[in-house]
Amino acid sequence: MPQIEEAQPKYLQIAHFIRDQILRGDLRPGDEVPSERQLAADWKVSRPTAARSLEALSHQGLVEKRQGSGTYVRSLEVNRRARELYGRARQTGKIYSPGEYAVITSAGWSEAPEHVVEALGLGKDRRVVHRRRVTNDQDGPITLSTSWFAPDVGSKAPKLTDPERIQQGTLLYIEKMTGRQGSYAEDRMCARSATAEEAADLRLDQGSAVLVVHHVVFDLQDRPLEFAEATYPPHRWAFEQGYPLV
Repeated sequence: MPQIEEAQPKYLQIAHFIRDQILRGDLRPGDEVPSERQLAADWKVSRPTAARSLEALSHQGLVEKRQGSGTYVRSLEVNRRARELYGRARQTGKIYSPGEYAVITSAGWSEAPEHVVEALGLGKDRRVVHRRRVTNDQDGPITLSTSWFAPDVGSKAPKLTDPERIQQGTLLYIEKMTGRQGSYAEDRMCARSATAEEAADLRLDQGSAVLVVHHVVFDLQDRPLEFAEATYPPHRWAFEQGYPLV
């Protein structure tokens, strides 16, 4: 039986154990994950605890429950660029690849918009730290993005309010300053027309179509650590995925 760390709720320990198997490729898309009954027996927990672990995995977008069949690993639709940035930062200490650079156009404390309040789970204190940046390469803007951080994170990580670049990236800096480690992320994507401000920053014609990604990073306790909204110009994004036909 896997060992359970008492620092976290048991259902999260189980969920994180299965999540790591999925991310390592030990469990692949379409594979069935252990049932509630099996998890309860293997981890010596109650059925409701086992069920809650599967619900956590479903909330993270990693598994899907099929009525009358079981719970299976989903095909992972992820924000590939975000994953690449985090991986590069952890391996090299630098978040951008050669030829890319970011210009921080705004940073500091501000009042959170309603969708940011919801994403970060803020209470009465709606103050947040924001960082707005345009990332470029030799061909022009790649993306416009704004990150928001809750008051406790902003207070412990003062560089977030500085318009200078954070070389290792904001996530690694936050982890170091707060002791909270990023665990997984959720992305929601949609397409819409660019606002006037977005069109100006991305050098687009008014009304151009853009891809918008809402990106939430959660820590090991499933608490929101960062919420970001990234806007991509139409020639900078595409989706590619291979899958079996039988």
